[in-house]
Order: sequence, then C-alpha cells, then structure tokens
Amino acid sequence: MTDIPIYQVDAFASQVFAGNPAAVCPLDAWLPDDLMQAIALENNLAETAFLVPRNSSSEGDGAEYDLRWFTPAHEVDLCGHATLGSAYVIANHLNGGATEMRFHSRSGLLTVTRDGDDYTLDFPVLPPKRIDDDPAVADALGAAPKELWDQMDMMAVFASEAEIAALAPDLGKVAALDTRGLIVTAPGDSCDFVSRFFAPRAGIPEDPVTGSAHCISTPYWAERLGKAKMSARQISARGGALEVELRGERVLISGHVAPYMEGRIRV
Repeated sequence: MTDIPIYQVDAFASQVFAGNPAAVCPLDAWLPDDLMQAIALENNLAETAFLVPRNSSSEGDGAEYDLRWFTPAHEVDLCGHATLGSAYVIANHLNGGATEMRFHSRSGLLTVTRDGDDYTLDFPVLPPKRIDDDPAVADALGAAPKELWDQMDMMAVFASEAEIAALAPDLGKVAALDTRGLIVTAPGDSCDFVSRFFAPRAGIPEDPVTGSAHCISTPYWAERLGKAKMSARQISARGGALEVELRGERVLISGHVAPYMEGRIRV
C-alpha cells in the first residue's frame, strides 16, 4: 500500500470557499501515470498537482521541483492555480524557508515567488491571434462576441461585465469546438477586466479561477488598455481576484492561497 500526503487549498482566494480548489500531492518519485490520473479523478477537482523534489535540501531560500498537473480527464500542459497551490504547500509544509519555488514542467521552467501572503507566478506569455467570427462559438455561448481570438484556448471578447455574467453556455457545444477551453472576457466594472473559463473537454465545465487563461488574456488587455499592470477578476460562482503584469515575454500573476484540508491517500 502506498501512503501519499495530500493538501487541498483554495487558490486566488483570501478565504476558503472562494477561488479555485486544487489538490497538491508531494511525492518522493513519480507514480505510474494511470495511478496519478485515477487519483485526480477520485479528487474530482479541476486539477491535482503532483510534485517531486529535484534536490534533497529541506531548508533554504529556494526549492526546485518537477511538477505535473492532472484534471479528472487527462494531464495538462499548464495550470496556474495548482502551481500557486503547490508553492503554498512547499512554503508552508515542505520548506518553510522558501521564498522562491522553481518548477520544471511541460511548459518549461515556472517560478513562484512569495512575499508574505502574496504568491506571484512567472508564466510564459501566450499572445492570441485574431480569427474570423465563428457561428459555432456564438451558438455555444448563446450570444455573439464582438471579437474572437485563438491560442492554446479560444478567447471570446464581449463589451461588458454584465454580458459575461449572464452567459449560460451549452457545454456540449463548447466541448465540440476545436480548442482546449473557451475564455470569455470583457472590461470590468470595478477592475480592469473580467473573465470566465469553460473547459468541458478537459472534464471542467466551468473553472472557478484559471491562471493559465491569463497568459492569453493579459497581453490582449495590456495592448487594448495601454497598461502593463492590471487587476482582474474571474466571475465564476466562487470568484477569484488576480493581479497581472505583462513583463516582456512573461506574465506575472499574483494572488493569495487559503488552506482547506490536509490528509493521506492510501492506494
């Protein structure tokens, strides 16, 4: 029997029951892929992160890990909130002296820095490209966006926060689109921009807060608003707050993490 520690946290939230829940499982060595996928399915959260240390030091200012993310359906290339959650677990449970955590992932080297209760992701910019209007997107969303952009995820731009809040997409039709997930975004009423994110193909009907989606939306809004630093909100039912900054070829995404649960998995 294998005994695995597990921590569940709410990322991009200052208190529990907000932000995006993530499970984090520290390992000594990788488990079989099918077992990690089964654990993620059993957890039934948007993402479960698995991390393996690259060095044996348990003290100091830095920590270096290999990191992988699994949705209930499959492994993904990039996940923001579970990376933020992983950094929180390292800083508070695995390496209390760490102020910088370095993760080697499918998306290259990702860095998280900690300043008190603030955690900042250093992620790659994923600039979207404008594409022609697609009637299938409007049909899936039940409303026609003003602009349509594409990258790792498709992004539909609307005119107002109210329109984003009112969307009730047909998730079967969203899953049929040729994209990993669908971002919907608009100017915010009390922040620079708002968004929601739907990824039924990945087993996530609506993601509460999506760090990786802001690698796509941040360069768009930075150019449109003429500013590098912006405040953002993902207006899902749980909701979450992010501070983003476009810095060259990188996007800095900052937020808080609220601990919810810790325990052991026995498989």
